[in-house]
Amino acid sequence: MKDGEGQVYVVVSGPPGSGKTTVARRLAAGLRLPLFSKDTIKEALMTTLGAKDPTTSRQLGAASVAALLDIAIENGRGVLESTWQRSLVLEDLRRLPGPCCEVFCRCDEAVARDRVRARSADRHPGHFDLVRLDEDLWSGERAEPIAGPWPVVEVRTDQPVDLAAVVRQVQASLAQAKGR
Repeated sequence: MKDGEGQVYVVVSGPPGSGKTTVARRLAAGLRLPLFSKDTIKEALMTTLGAKDPTTSRQLGAASVAALLDIAIENGRGVLESTWQRSLVLEDLRRLPGPCCEVFCRCDEAVARDRVRARSADRHPGHFDLVRLDEDLWSGERAEPIAGPWPVVEVRTDQPVDLAAVVRQVQASLAQAKGR
C-alpha cells in the first residue's frame, strides 16, 4: 500500500455474548476486509500453553489483544473484534495508521448471558465462561462504546441485524473519518 491508501479499520466492540463475533465476521466479508479476532488468537494460545485459572486466561486475553493490534497494524486494514476495555486499549487503538470506525454491539444483558452459557460447551475451557458469569462483565467499560476519536455505529444484536445497512453506515463513517 502506498501512502496509507486503503488503510481502514473497523473496531467491533461490546460486552461478552453481545454478538460481536457474528457481526464482525459478516462485516469483514461485506467490507472485504480481513478479520482479526481476539478469541481466535486466544484459543490458539490456550491450546498451546493451557489456561489453568481465570487469571491466566485474562493474561492470555491481554496478550491476544496485543498480538491482534500488531497484526492489524502490519496488515494495514481490517476488522478488529474483542471485548475491549477503554482504559486499557484507547491509546493502542489510536496507533492504528488509518481511518477507524467503531461498531458497538448492544443487546439485553439477559440475552448476552444466555448466549455465553450456550456457547460455553463449544469453547476452550480456558475461557472460564461459566465461572466468569458472576463477574461484572456487562457494565462499565465493556458495556459502552470505546468512543475514541472516531465515529461509532451502534447495532442492536438482540433483534435481526440489517447487515447491508450496517455496512453502508460503516462505509459512510470511514469516509467521514478519512476527511478529518
